[in-house]
Amino acid sequence: MIPYGRQSLDDDDINAVVDTLKSDFLTQGSKIPAFELAIANYVTANHAVALSSATAALHIACLALELSETDIAWTVPLTFVASANAIRYCGATIDFVDINLDTGCICIDALAKKLQEAKESEKLPKLLIVVHYSGISCDMKAIAELCHPYQIKIIEDASHAIGGSYKNKPVGCCEYSDCTIFSFHPVKIITSGEGGMITTNNAPLAEKCQLLRSHGIHKNIKSMCNKNPEPWFYEQQSLGFNYRMSDIHAALGLSQLRKLKTSVHIRNQQAQQYKDALAHLPVKLLQVPERTYSSWHLFVIRIDPNQAINRSKLYQLLIDAGIGCQVHYIPVHTHPYYQELGFAWGDFPIAEQFYQNCISIPIFPALKKQQFVIKTLCDLL
Repeated sequence: MIPYGRQSLDDDDINAVVDTLKSDFLTQGSKIPAFELAIANYVTANHAVALSSATAALHIACLALELSETDIAWTVPLTFVASANAIRYCGATIDFVDINLDTGCICIDALAKKLQEAKESEKLPKLLIVVHYSGISCDMKAIAELCHPYQIKIIEDASHAIGGSYKNKPVGCCEYSDCTIFSFHPVKIITSGEGGMITTNNAPLAEKCQLLRSHGIHKNIKSMCNKNPEPWFYEQQSLGFNYRMSDIHAALGLSQLRKLKTSVHIRNQQAQQYKDALAHLPVKLLQVPERTYSSWHLFVIRIDPNQAINRSKLYQLLIDAGIGCQVHYIPVHTHPYYQELGFAWGDFPIAEQFYQNCISIPIFPALKKQQFVIKTLCDLL
C-alpha cells in the first residue's frame, strides 16, 4: 500500500537519535533549546517553544493568550479537531468561520461579515485560530487588518505549513499574528516522532508558554516569590502541564530540519507533476495565491459530483489498487461533540461542500510510484 503521507528518515536521523540515547540526558537536556533556536532562526521568529505535540502547543498558546471560559474564540471547520479542541480545553465558547473553496483556508469575506455581525451583537471573539490548509498560507495581512481593530489575538495553526512562505517571508515569522504552531507528527513535512512548536516575537508570551509546558514551575531565582531560596528550591506559581518535548524527539527534529528545504522542494515538484497530469480530468485542485509558497503537506483533489465515479467509490477503487488516500477533513462542527454544543450540518456550507468531494492522494519525498498513482487516477476518471 502506498500511503498518502509518511516520514522520510535516513542514517543521519537514526544516528542523531542513537547519539542522544547514549548521552547523559534523554530529556531536559541541550537538544531541546538547540531545536528551538534552529526553528526560530529558520522562520525568523524571536522565540520558539518546543512541546510534546502540536495539540499541546495549541492548548498552551490559548492559555498563554489568556483565553478563558468567559471568552469566545473562532477557528475554521475544515481542520483536524485539535484546532477547535484547544479552544474548548480553555472552557471558551467556540464558533467557526467558513472557508474559501479554492484554497481550503479561511474565507476573508466570511470573516469580515462575521466580525461585523459579532460587533453588532457584542459577541466579538478574543482569539482567532487560522489554519494553513495543506501547506497554503492564509492571507495573514488581510486577517490582521480585520482583527486588529477589535484587538483579537491571532494564532496561526501551521501544522501543515513549515517550510512554506507568505509574501516572501517564512510561515512562522509571526509578522501578522501573536504566535504560530507547527506539528512534527510523522506524516507532516518533518518529524520528531511526536512533537510541536510555538514560534512568537512576543517575549512575555514565550515565557508564559515555557512555564505552562512544565507544570507552571519556576527555577529562576529572579522569578521566584522566595528571594532567599535554597540551592534546590523551585516554585509552582501557576497550574501548568507536563507538555515537554524529550531530547530524543528534539534530536530527530534537528536532523530533519536540515532537510526541510529539500523536502519542500521535492513536494512542490510532485505537486506540479500532479497538476500537469490531472489537468484534463474532472477534478479541481487547490489554488496557491500569488506570493505564497506552499509546503504541500497534502495534495487534495475535489471530485466533480456530476461524474460517474463519486468520491466514495473512487476512495475504495484507489485502496483496492494499493494507493492509500484519506479525506481531510470531516468538518469539525459535524462531529457529535460539537453538535451537542448546538452546531449542525448546513451551518458552514462551503466547508461541507469541500468535504463531500475532497480526497487526499499520496505526496511525500520518498514517493517512488507517483506515475502509477497518476495513471490509476487517469484510468479511473
